[in-house]
Amino acid sequence: MINSKFISSINPRSLFNLLFILVLLLLLAYFEKWKFVVPGAIIYMVNVINYIRLRLKRKKEIYNYIENLTSHMDLASKDTLLNFPMPLLIVEKDGTIVWFNSYFKQMFSNDEILEKMVKKIMLKFKKSNQKEIKGKIEDNILINNEYYNIIGNFLKKSNNENEFLISMYFIRNTDYINLKRKYNDEKIVVCVILVDNYDELMQGIEDSKRPHILAEINKVINNWMGFTKGILKKFERDKYLFIFEKTKLKTFKDKKFDILDNIKEIDTGTRVKVTLSMGIGINGETFIENLKYANAAIDIALGRGGDQVVVKNNEAITFYGGKTREFEKKTRVKARVVAYALRELIDQASNILIMGHGNCDIDSLGSALGIFRIAKNRDKKANIVLSGSNPTIETLLKKLEDDIEYDNIFVNKTEVLDKINEQTLLIIVDTHRPDFTEAPEVLQSVKHVVVIDHHRRGKDFVKDTVLTYQETYASSTCELVTEILEYVEDKLKLKQIEAEALYAGIVVDTKNFTVKAGVRTFEAAANLRRQGVDTFAVKQLFQNDINTYLSISDIIKNAELFENSIAISVCRKNEKNAQLVSAQAADQLIVLSDINAAFVLGQLPNEVFISGRSSGDLNVQFVLEKLGGGGHLTAAGAQIAGISVNEAKRLLINAIKDYLENRSSNN
Repeated sequence: MINSKFISSINPRSLFNLLFILVLLLLLAYFEKWKFVVPGAIIYMVNVINYIRLRLKRKKEIYNYIENLTSHMDLASKDTLLNFPMPLLIVEKDGTIVWFNSYFKQMFSNDEILEKMVKKIMLKFKKSNQKEIKGKIEDNILINNEYYNIIGNFLKKSNNENEFLISMYFIRNTDYINLKRKYNDEKIVVCVILVDNYDELMQGIEDSKRPHILAEINKVINNWMGFTKGILKKFERDKYLFIFEKTKLKTFKDKKFDILDNIKEIDTGTRVKVTLSMGIGINGETFIENLKYANAAIDIALGRGGDQVVVKNNEAITFYGGKTREFEKKTRVKARVVAYALRELIDQASNILIMGHGNCDIDSLGSALGIFRIAKNRDKKANIVLSGSNPTIETLLKKLEDDIEYDNIFVNKTEVLDKINEQTLLIIVDTHRPDFTEAPEVLQSVKHVVVIDHHRRGKDFVKDTVLTYQETYASSTCELVTEILEYVEDKLKLKQIEAEALYAGIVVDTKNFTVKAGVRTFEAAANLRRQGVDTFAVKQLFQNDINTYLSISDIIKNAELFENSIAISVCRKNEKNAQLVSAQAADQLIVLSDINAAFVLGQLPNEVFISGRSSGDLNVQFVLEKLGGGGHLTAAGAQIAGISVNEAKRLLINAIKDYLENRSSNN
């Protein structure tokens, strides 16, 4: 660098001195002091010549200094490149290798690996904006078992912007990656294990055999988790707490949690098989947060019918298992507890809002009318949120319109917002998913929410409820509400139309008591029959006209077979009662021989709907969950917005393929 003394020497004030002398000579000449002007002029010319000589000399010195400095800089740059203490590579923009240092060469065992790596990097460079090459190019690239980050920069070859080289610096970060991986592998995972059907299992086993069965359950669980060297603690008669390192979770996943099948091999001496549910919480900030995740996961597993594993990773949820049918609970203790709690909540509320799912069906409307009767008997103002009619409920709605007691009972999405206050109680029936409700915006305005549903729980569900009654074994929400009616108030009397609506909901969802009709289903139906149900009047609610019947026949006739046992058909365009026709067609297809599952698609103005039915060999819930839907093992549905029927059909086939592939790998 040029020092300050040298700068001052090449910037003298000689020019100022020359100007001063020149002005002085002009003044002398003006006053005719000629004896001083001539020698002064001589002295002035000498100074001018000397000034020019010094300027040329100093300019030459500056040029020599800069040239010498540049030479030293070039030598320093070359020395830096040759002796750079990390791998360095220079390539053309087309990927041609120009130069690399010895450290870079040591990274590769042969030239073939080197060329593949360079091609991979340049492929990423070409896909991005070339200006983005400045800075980080690649993170954690693996080269001969070592991880590197790559930093890039431009080197101009000429004034042409398109002519350049790319320098790449390889920064080894293997130790960091290994440390990070070890940290993640050693994270603690919290798992809650639950024996699903403990009460039913113990009731069917002799007292002398119970210890043996419990010992077998403990043995299977211990054998399954033994390799993890984790901690297993039984903290309730049917619950275990399992804590282990995250690295062992991969083994469980690879084996598809085979304990779900192993536990069923225990010989109980009865027809009741042992099943487990697990909730696993990972990647929480603390142990407590992982435990919260695990508890939330076990609730979801039970809400989906049990016999499965739910892994909750923050907001991400993964499911394993769930291949068996729901097991009907013999005891009604929970129904009684829920009835008492619901009665207290209704008594404390200022008004009651009852809401089902969009595109309301008879199960949703029937259960809403049952809750409406409870609220009215508690002297509470109650309304049902319903935006419009459809063929499935049209006949029932006409009957309600003829009864003065149901005047102004229904409110639409706009009207309901005016009825909400701090003490409003919202009771959601026949769905647990916020987006599926009749008016999702209502959930944002109401503080107190109750959910009553019989569907298997999905990833998305109403949170922060004051009460949730979700039993997947039940045939319908109408069945659950009918049981609540028995306990919420002594000798509660239903109006005939309310009893018939509840009965109709059970009939529809059980396909006339042929699907998911357990002992409690028939008991609920019998109780409604005692309330005055006219079965012929119920049958009239579902009578089809000749055009509807022909539409159903047309769907069945045009069904295509996939994998020899799965029927897929499409409802014709502009069908008047598309959803009703499609659902009934799917019901008809599944009763045909050699058909294990049926899917019927239909087009609505802004979306495509899918009705899925199964005999139990294929879980239609798992298939349609991939498309944003849900439901049960044997009956499910989905709605896909902004898509054509053909595109939806393609997505459906892909979802079926994924399900079949996963099922075969599990087996």
